[in-house]
Amino acid sequence: MFFVDTIELEGLGNRSYLAGGERSAVVVDPPRDVDQVLAVAARRGVRISHVVETHIHNDYVTGGPELARVTGAVYLIPAGAHVSFARTPVADGDTVDVDTGLTLAAVATPGHTPHHTAYVLAEAGRPVAAFTGGSLLIGTVGRPDLVEPRLTEQLARAQHASARRLADALPDDTAVLPTHGFGSFCSSAQADGDSTTIGKEKAGNAALTVDVDTFVADLVAGLEDVPAYYAHMGPANAAGPAPVDLTPPSLADPDEIAARLAAGEWVVDLRNRVAFARGHVTGSFNFEADGKLATYLAWLIPWGKPVTLLAESAEQLASAQRELVRVGIDRPAAAATGGPASWLRDGESAASFPCATFAELAARERGRDGIVVLDVRRASERAGGWIEGSVHIPVHQLHGRVGEVPDGTVWVHCAGGMRAGIAASLLDAYGRRVVAVDDGFAAATEAGLSVVTG
Repeated sequence: MFFVDTIELEGLGNRSYLAGGERSAVVVDPPRDVDQVLAVAARRGVRISHVVETHIHNDYVTGGPELARVTGAVYLIPAGAHVSFARTPVADGDTVDVDTGLTLAAVATPGHTPHHTAYVLAEAGRPVAAFTGGSLLIGTVGRPDLVEPRLTEQLARAQHASARRLADALPDDTAVLPTHGFGSFCSSAQADGDSTTIGKEKAGNAALTVDVDTFVADLVAGLEDVPAYYAHMGPANAAGPAPVDLTPPSLADPDEIAARLAAGEWVVDLRNRVAFARGHVTGSFNFEADGKLATYLAWLIPWGKPVTLLAESAEQLASAQRELVRVGIDRPAAAATGGPASWLRDGESAASFPCATFAELAARERGRDGIVVLDVRRASERAGGWIEGSVHIPVHQLHGRVGEVPDGTVWVHCAGGMRAGIAASLLDAYGRRVVAVDDGFAAATEAGLSVVTG
């Protein structure tokens, strides 16, 4: 009997897989912190015989080279990918034995990248699972615009062909196990559900239900902004990432925290956005440890800028470090745990700003001038409806566009509150009067605010 274990990377919206039999297994698209993969293999009591990449990733730093090194596994990378380290190139049709009766076959599926390769796991010759990486996802496909803008349409057409190749070659009950689609910006849309099969995708995936011209036009029209840190992931993966260091960073006292802020470094408070709003170190930014920390911090921070992490506990700090190494933020410059009382110098007071609901915004708007409503959602979200008269600056652009925010008290909102908390902390650090709307956007209409649609 075979098994497939899923390793969730919730912060990045990705999945890695360990699949095998009684004695040995293969790892597909491993994360950089390989200790968790080793732990899953140890619980199964299997040897990792192969490590495979579906493509050179754009949204996270791989743990492939390190995992292959520590386990002695064969490291398979698509032959068309240009890398600077030893590996075993794999081409369309190549097969490897994973365990008794278990084989893994490479299937060229260009589209997400030119060299993208899926892997089909077969038991006794029958396909049972397809590791589709960034090709065929749950209800969608991987985006085709991350390699080079000039190749986007060509790769979109390749995505259509690759999805159909998989659908034509595999039985309907074959499990489809993608890497992307669970929150990753590498997906052209988010997964509709948690699991799928070839048969289910044939019924509902646009790549398998509409003609290529319609598919390409719709796919390209729906592409979102690319996170800025993606520009650094592909080169890091092609060069061969270094092993991670997850040991605790040096501890910063209040004087060092103040000095780092004065030097223009980023001091990031990992606490819940409501706790941050109630009291924080002036000039610090709020990126919740329980939110999409790696995605949004890596997206907003100038690449290479030193970052000091402020956490409630050593456990929260360690979890944040693990998230950040996955996107190449390898070592915090310093860190501190506790709360504002232990992060402020003698005589300093904590900064704060209010949180509110859309109902409170509606009440204030009816009776007071000088209010600026700032929408920090993505353009695609705003297209579904926006508060009349609101200013729109997506959160990932705000740091460079603060000067465009009109004078007045800024009531900042997103779809649920997390990104509004980030934006409010940025504005607060710039000395703006700010209110963070910690509420779901559906409540705006219920509160009586004028929401424009169409």
